[in-house]
Amino acid sequence: MTTFGYARVSTDDQDLTVQREALKAAGCEIVREEKASGKSRSGRDQLDTLMQFIREGDTLVVTKLDRLARNTLDMLSIIQELGARGVGFRSLAEPWADTTSPAGKLMLTVMAGVAEFERERIKERQREGIKRA
Repeated sequence: MTTFGYARVSTDDQDLTVQREALKAAGCEIVREEKASGKSRSGRDQLDTLMQFIREGDTLVVTKLDRLARNTLDMLSIIQELGARGVGFRSLAEPWADTTSPAGKLMLTVMAGVAEFERERIKERQREGIKRA
């Protein structure tokens, strides 16, 4: 049983150090990291690698839910796939996000929707800024 960490930032100019250190401090034996948008699962090679070799009894840890996905369907799909394979999931910033409990599963579903809403609001503000410029 291995504890894996997954760290992600959206752009090349962002730093992964804080996430990496938090995941190591939380006991993650292996940390995979990448600089890729969380808007979809597509193009996230390190996440794909994790999903290929994570096994029953393992746990996947992220520092915040939005590091896993910013799209509700992707987040739910990833968590469902992990659960079907007997893999636990938890988020350090959201201690209630623990797939081993029914309440944790409910909260993850709600928060996935909030993360997607937040991303859409960011895009909306960007479009407004571009339009004003």
